[in-house]
Amino acid sequence: MKVDILCVGKIKEGFFRDAIAEYSKRLSRYCSLNIIEVADEKTPDKASENEVELILKKEAERLEKHIPAKGTPDCYVITLEINGRQLSSEKLADRLKSLNINGISHIIFIIGGSLGLHNSITCRGDFHLSFSEMTFPHQLMRVVLLEQIYRGYRIINNEPYHK
Repeated sequence: MKVDILCVGKIKEGFFRDAIAEYSKRLSRYCSLNIIEVADEKTPDKASENEVELILKKEAERLEKHIPAKGTPDCYVITLEINGRQLSSEKLADRLKSLNINGISHIIFIIGGSLGLHNSITCRGDFHLSFSEMTFPHQLMRVVLLEQIYRGYRIINNEPYHK
């Protein structure tokens, strides 16, 4: 299974980079992991609706270059969105397993920047995933997502993982 994490912005904090590196190493025995970062746009304080739309659109154009055409048979796109569907770790593991069984060999998770994702990107998603109704920094979400993917593969393989 090929898993891409497509995200807006770079990780600046060393502790986040360390956690990402650790989970990337752990995941290497279960999947081929690729983290793709695209540049984020600077958001002015008190940005207008038009400015926000323009920023989201620019970030979306950068993301789109890394997303296969909708309907690509062996690819499944999961967008991370506050209004997406919440799953338990076990349900996420079930989804990963089911995708693999059904011939999906490439999963792309998309994490937006500080303003989220443009509608053109959310429309490309085959599934919209939410980790909570709370808002988290996108750098932290990358770590949480990697941990949950790792936990999912441990569950799929009936391997112990603390709860």
